Amino acid sequence: MSSTDNASSPLGIPAEVWAILACPGDDRGAVEPDLATGEVVCTACGRRYPVRDGIPVMLLDEATPAS
Repeated sequence: MSSTDNASSPLGIPAEVWAILACPGDDRGAVEPDLATGEVVCTACGRRYPVRDGIPVMLLDEATPAS
């Protein structure tokens, strides 16, 4: 994997997946990576979703509420 690949796949998640990810909450907000914690964060409600082995776990039961 080249450094270009790393830049386009934060948290090990491919760019194609980032393009379709959204928060599963009622807001269906856009999400972005939090490189410091290794989580996916909803820009609308602030829920934080874990990433395991490069796979975002976009389940409300797995989310950490906004702080």
